[in-house]
Amino acid sequence: MDIGLLFPGFGISHLFAALFFYIYFAYSLQVIATKTQTANVWMAWIPILNLLLMVRICRLSGIALIPFFIPFINIIYAAYIWGEIAYAVNKSRWLGLVILVPILNLGLPGYLAFFEY
Repeated sequence: MDIGLLFPGFGISHLFAALFFYIYFAYSLQVIATKTQTANVWMAWIPILNLLLMVRICRLSGIALIPFFIPFINIIYAAYIWGEIAYAVNKSRWLGLVILVPILNLGLPGYLAFFEY
């Protein structure tokens, strides 16, 4: 079997995985925005605007978007924003730290969006 034939399959599988996680994240963010009665839930589906939607869910100013674009600070800031999003849906702010843990961070948006307990 020619090893060169396997590489396109890897690319396609990665494309589908990326598409799956994009849809999962955007839909979860849309549900969270609906739960918190935040306007313009459609922004969850557009890159960069989804960050603005996250800031608005936290009831922060649009200027609060700037730390997302500063290297290294954006990692800590993401934990803070996800903690505030968790608080907005009546969960502990400490859940924001989960976004720093690989693999577990994939489940956080779904947990905040779809679980009530």
